[in-house]
Amino acid sequence: MANDRAIGSAILVGSVLGIIVYGLLLYYWPLTILEITAFVALAAVLAILGWIGYTMATTPPPEPITEVPDTSGEKKP
Repeated sequence: MANDRAIGSAILVGSVLGIIVYGLLLYYWPLTILEITAFVALAAVLAILGWIGYTMATTPPPEPITEVPDTSGEKKP
């Protein structure tokens, strides 16, 4: 439990520092930082779409269901 709190605190501090650093970078080099941010965001979305496409293209189709299971609850004689 204490380890979880330490990790959570580290994530919180890292996030706040990241916001501060990003804000400072935007103040000094606004156009460059926005271009890099847009590129990284678009690259991440396209990488996820590529991964989904690769998974769909390489996954074999499921086996067809030949028998429908009886779910009525009645016992067969």
